[in-house]
Amino acid sequence: MLAIKLSRKGKTKEPTFRLIVCEKTKDPWGSYLENLGFYNPRTKELKLEADRIKYWLDKGAEPSATIWNLLVDKGLVEGKKQKVSKISKKRQEKIKKEQGEAKKPEVPVTPTAESAPTPKV
Repeated sequence: MLAIKLSRKGKTKEPTFRLIVCEKTKDPWGSYLENLGFYNPRTKELKLEADRIKYWLDKGAEPSATIWNLLVDKGLVEGKKQKVSKISKKRQEKIKKEQGEAKKPEVPVTPTAESAPTPKV
């Protein structure tokens, strides 16, 4: 199975990424089949070889979630963006608990016959 991934290059704290095609299980820092462009996250510069990307997508290569979102932004593929960040189960439970507490409406206190003051005669 082929995948389109990002492979990190550049200096320390100055990353740039190559868009590469390689086997899905293979290390992206090793050898790859083809270089499809590059992405600089600091300047948001993105250079893609659109015809080659479409070729590999037609061959069955699956883009990573980040690559998919970049391709959607550029208009090379149609669809919704995918969620890239993952939230741990512990954090998900905490968020649900906080939302559950926030959704509980405060019950207004209405006077009842027992709690109402009795009229003086």
